[in-house]
Order: sequence, then structure tokens, then C-alpha cells
Amino acid sequence: MLYNAYEMQRSLLAGASAMANFSAGVLQNPANPFAYFGGGPILGSALEVFAHAAAPRGKPEFGLDHTEIDGRIVAVHEQIVVRKPFGQLKRFARDGIVGGPKLLIAAPMSGHYATLLRGTVERMLPFADVYITDWRDAKLVPLSDGTFDLDDYIDYLIEFMEHLGPNEGEGGSHMLAVCQPSVPCYAAACLMSADKHPSRPRTLTMMGGPIDTREAPTAVNTLATQRPYAWFEQNVIATVPMTYPGAGRKVYPGFLQLAGFMSMNLGNHMISHWEMFKHLVDGDGESADATKDFYEEYRSVCDMTAEFYLQTIEVVFQKHAIANGTYLHRGRLCDPGAITDIALLAIEGERDDISGLGQTKAALTLASGLPAAKKQYMMAEGAGHYGIFNGSKWRTKIAPAVEQWIAAHP
Repeated sequence: MLYNAYEMQRSLLAGASAMANFSAGVLQNPANPFAYFGGGPILGSALEVFAHAAAPRGKPEFGLDHTEIDGRIVAVHEQIVVRKPFGQLKRFARDGIVGGPKLLIAAPMSGHYATLLRGTVERMLPFADVYITDWRDAKLVPLSDGTFDLDDYIDYLIEFMEHLGPNEGEGGSHMLAVCQPSVPCYAAACLMSADKHPSRPRTLTMMGGPIDTREAPTAVNTLATQRPYAWFEQNVIATVPMTYPGAGRKVYPGFLQLAGFMSMNLGNHMISHWEMFKHLVDGDGESADATKDFYEEYRSVCDMTAEFYLQTIEVVFQKHAIANGTYLHRGRLCDPGAITDIALLAIEGERDDISGLGQTKAALTLASGLPAAKKQYMMAEGAGHYGIFNGSKWRTKIAPAVEQWIAAHP
């Protein structure tokens, strides 16, 4: 019922958005006298804000067709190098560039598409041969393709690293985990290290990841621990409607995830839209477009499988299995002490309200078999959760530190 009710509301808002967009265009048309005086500019701007907020959204494009290397513009082409039912490995191939480090960026499976890391990819392109985990919207995956949980996520990561090839040659292979994937990436590092897997990464960088959520718990952590596992199973899991290829699949809907994130900072979101409205009234289209671009990405959400969401709640947030050293991947213990030669870099944002200070740093302490010279911690001053991997602080302070760490372990 929940999903069907949402679909009905989405359809109604889509029509209202189209009508508002048309009306705003009429009111703002230079040929319309009301575009210059009276309430025309104000009403047109208000309708434009509403139209943008209510418009339906699909999967955004990365749109990265070039980068600059040593002062030269280099064309970039997206390539799908591995296809799996619940995700694919995407490579951003740089024309004429050979060698250098290979970097697998693990994107969160947390309600947003991998394009949320567009700025992360763009900044690393001049430095590395970049690959990214491009997760699929669960409502588009037929039931015949089976299930997908945290253990499957780890298996995918290992397979993707195997595609990058044995960790040999110039630059080597490296892994970068943004937020939630820090846990499965860390688990994969444990397993691959224990096996002396030839494709294990030379470095693993974890940014804002919930390795040990008992450290400086945030509102997200508190929500996950205040309610029992059964509450999540009964209240936030929905069934995909018949209109989608994944009809009948149990999912944690993206629209619920988005509602949760919006409610955490509702005041800030309201102020952002008010500022966008004022920019439109003042004719400052550039500033208004910047806000629109952010929310275009932020509101593009996808579903995740119920089994992945519920296992993550139980293992990561309620049992703290990774931090306790009790997490079993298909019956096999993921032992952080097995990590002996994968250099670890933990990065946290000073103002992160999703993964608190100390949660990612815990990975360094848990890796008891790793020499101190292969561990490094960075606290990004003034950075919030999204500022760790996007924006000016990422581009000018954090990314250079990641590059230096990778370069130090070729």
C-alpha cells in the first residue's frame, strides 16, 4: 500500500509540475508585459521553484566527457566493463593515457545513484584510471535475478578488483570507499588479505564510513539502535508495484531514504529553496541554477533490496559486528588483523552529521597486524558529510591527500 500510495502522489505531482512549469514559462516570457511588473515575476518564480521540486526524476548522467592532464584536454569515455544483475563496473577511459594507478571508487548503496560522486570522479580523473560501482535501482531488477545483501556486495567488490587485475605494474590498484561502502570494502580487504589475493588493493581509503558507530553516534546511528530489527522490517520495507520490472521485490524505497535525509536538515533545505526563489526574482539565474543542480542530484533516488538494508542495520548499526570482530561473510570470519600490507587511510569530516568523528578512524585501530607506517588519519576541518567527497574542500585539501597516499604506495 505504501509504495502504491507514493506512486499515485508522484503521478499527481508530475502533472502539477508540468502545469507549473508551463505557467512559469508564460509569466517569464519576454513578450509578456506581466513579466516586467506587478506580481508576474514573483508568481513566475514561485511556480518555477514548485515545478522543480515536484518534477519526477530518473537516473542522472555522469556527463564527464573530458579531463585536463598536464595542461592538455583529454577525452573521457564511459565503458561498462563488468555487468551484474544488481550493479555494473563502470570505467572512465582516458584517451591516449596508459599506465598510472587504477582506482576503484565504491559508491554508496544508500538511496542515491553513483552519480552523487560525480565530483569525486571528476577530481580523480587527471590522477588515476578511475572505475566506479554503478549500482542498479532494485525496483528494476526482476525477481528471477535473485537477492542481494551485504555479503553479495562484498562479493561484487572482490570480483571488480579481480577485473582490475593482479596488483602488479606501475601505480597498482587501489580502492576508495565513500561513506557506507567503507564497511564492505573493509571486509573485502580482510578477506583478500587473509587469502593473499593477487588482486587485493595496495591502498584502501575510507571516507566518512560507519566502521564503529558507537563512536560519536549521530541521529542516524541513534535511529538504527533505538528500534528493534522487527520494527524496520515491518515499517520501512515495501513491495515494488506491478508497473516496474522488479514487481513483487521487497525493497527499502528511495523515497523513504530521501524523506529521512530531508527531515534531518529540513530548515536548511527550506532556506535553500527560499534563496533560489529570491535569485529567480532578482534575475540571478546562475545562482538559482546552482541550487537546482544540487537538488536535481539529491532528489534522484533509487530503491535498495530489503535484505541488504536489513542486514546492514543489524550487522553494522545494532551488532557492531565489524568493530567487534564477529562479522561472518558466508560463514567465514572477517578479521581486521589479517590486513598486513593494504595501506589504510581514514578520512572524517569535522562537521559530519551522518558518520561521527572516530567511526572511520576505528578501522586503523582494528587493523592490529598493519604497521603504523601504513596507517594514516585525516580530519577535514569544517567539512560536513557531503563536503568530504564533493566541493572545494574535497578538491583542494582532501583529494590531494588521497593522491599523496596512493602515490606513496605504488
